[in-house]
Amino acid sequence: MEKLIELFLASGAYNITGGQVVMIAVGLLLLFLAIKKNFEPLLLVPIGFGGILANIPEAGLAYSAVENAVHFAVPEVMNAMAAALNIASTDPHDILHAYHSSTAAEHQGAINAALDGGYANGMLYNFYSVAIGSTVAPLLIFMGVGAMTDFGPLLANPRTLFLGAAAQFGIFATVLGAVGMSAMGIMDFNIQEAAAIGIIGGADGPTAIYVTSLLAPHLLGAIAVAAYSYMALVPLIQPPIMRALTTEAERKIQMSQLRHVSKLEKILFPIVLLILVALLLPDAAPLLGMFCFGNLMRECGVVDRLSDTAQNALINIVTIFLGLSVGSKLSADKFLDLQTLGIMALGIVAFCIGTAAGVLMAKLMNKMMGGNAINPLIGSAGVSAVPMAARVSNKIGLEYNSQNFLLMHAMGPNVAGVIGSAIAAGVMIKFVS
Repeated sequence: MEKLIELFLASGAYNITGGQVVMIAVGLLLLFLAIKKNFEPLLLVPIGFGGILANIPEAGLAYSAVENAVHFAVPEVMNAMAAALNIASTDPHDILHAYHSSTAAEHQGAINAALDGGYANGMLYNFYSVAIGSTVAPLLIFMGVGAMTDFGPLLANPRTLFLGAAAQFGIFATVLGAVGMSAMGIMDFNIQEAAAIGIIGGADGPTAIYVTSLLAPHLLGAIAVAAYSYMALVPLIQPPIMRALTTEAERKIQMSQLRHVSKLEKILFPIVLLILVALLLPDAAPLLGMFCFGNLMRECGVVDRLSDTAQNALINIVTIFLGLSVGSKLSADKFLDLQTLGIMALGIVAFCIGTAAGVLMAKLMNKMMGGNAINPLIGSAGVSAVPMAARVSNKIGLEYNSQNFLLMHAMGPNVAGVIGSAIAAGVMIKFVS
């Protein structure tokens, strides 16, 4: 009977908290949205499942060896970790605070004490350390995206680069908004957290994860879920804004046929882009470097096997571990607070401002050029939700003119938005890290 009682006291059913129940429900909701509603299933399925795993009571799958040791609080192990961290207190909160602010030697000493006590890193913690802690996963995703991207529409109509740039206004406006809310006492975001939240406005999941992992890793779960959720909701969020900011006559504007882009132009573009970025903004080089490398593999025509691997097998494998790693940050103690609600609210604001800025830039360019060369609907594609935002522009255009095929025109600002969000990320990292 004693053994049965001991088994029950160690069970998940006995140790589960209200927060864990809520977060498991959130994980199930993400799975429902991905499977039933087809909302970004490639990311939300592993993120949702990872969130469920992270909240299994007593399993410690999302925690480091030290965090697991602190959770169980065995006196001998706590004393050893306190000694390694050079503190007198063995209070769990004091040990965790000292651990996160310790020197490299003290940090390693605490880890060794936890390992000697029989505790180990959780599975999801290891995934996070390798995939996101090292920034490898978002960079490999960017390489795969580059291998799938055709810069032809952008090269055929370079003016659309300004639409992609304008759409990044949502990022910087939201950073200022987050700082302003903190100054007024509504929320409590520092400048690094504000910068990470603002990147949601670029509608680029890998970029958001990359920036957040460097500037505010404790917000990764909320920011990643917000970024991918809003990307999935592009067909619902953007059309009302597009209709509100354009007239019916503007929506009917037909754009001229794009010129043919030579193979040489497509090969030279990623090389020239990388060199320019490396000279002007080195902090954006990791993201844009991998993006340009992937695109060069696609366009050069001599490494088809590498290009195919980057576009398919590699990006799929990395996506699995990236999703599970993000899910590890959906544990109740890291996700359930007012900051998460603030992130969700600011994220949607960033996305809406970016959409509106792209549309308004297209209208401004038409006025400056004295004609109707650009249909303002393609400005909304400046957010880098590729290719969904371009498809939305095309769909709205066809509603008002059945012969108005805007898809290829919208791909110009769409891929420009990817470049713009990566440059915006470099600016954030440079000035606030």
